[in-house]
Amino acid sequence: MIRFCCPCHFGLESVLSFEIKKLGGENLAVTDGRVSFDGELSMLPRANIFLYTAERVLIELGSFRAESFEELFQGVKSLPLEDFIGKHDRFPVKGHSIKSRLHSIPDCQSIVKKAAVTRLSSVYGISRFEETGASLQISFNILKDIATIYLDTTGEGLHKRGYRRDSNAAPIKETLAAGIIDLARVRADSVVCDPMCGSGTFLIESAYRAMKIAPGSRRRFVSESWDSVPKSLWSSARTEAKDGELRNSSF
Repeated sequence: MIRFCCPCHFGLESVLSFEIKKLGGENLAVTDGRVSFDGELSMLPRANIFLYTAERVLIELGSFRAESFEELFQGVKSLPLEDFIGKHDRFPVKGHSIKSRLHSIPDCQSIVKKAAVTRLSSVYGISRFEETGASLQISFNILKDIATIYLDTTGEGLHKRGYRRDSNAAPIKETLAAGIIDLARVRADSVVCDPMCGSGTFLIESAYRAMKIAPGSRRRFVSESWDSVPKSLWSSARTEAKDGELRNSSF
């Protein structure tokens, strides 16, 4: 089983939790602005394609106390990074720290990168990484001296549905609109009126929900290029999404 974490807008945790349960997620843990859960590897493409209100899908590699750079280094070094990162892959690092002794982000990035290289060098028996392959973004979150390390499976945020050729900063994200629509219980026979529609986000998201169109079915994800995720899992998830659409909906 893999531990996943999906950030979301504050206030939509219950909506996202319900979505994750419907997909088969287990052992859910809800905190402000995020939902963590367990799932098989097949959950990775399905979560990216089917979740309406998640901002992205992260793999939670592990958590540990890190009050010093040495603790951060050893904590990252102990994680099974090789389960996903190959010897040719790129693995940039980003993150943030809140209310913690380790507050210098550049220094933390350097330590996490060094620990990852040390771990992978030992596993693959090489001293230098060309990093010419797929990109696997490592991110860290240090909150009150507890460091959590993630891999981002999504790439561009899940609010990028793929139905807009060009987009600017919007007053409401598609993921937030989808959450509001879910709370409004829009169904296939619903009538939705938005006289101040602007770019039509509420109307488009309502149509997606009413016609059961998977929000990520018309875009690509960074983890589709990972060797650790079989292409057959992506193909199966996309077929499931297509087969589930209500093509004869009256919406």
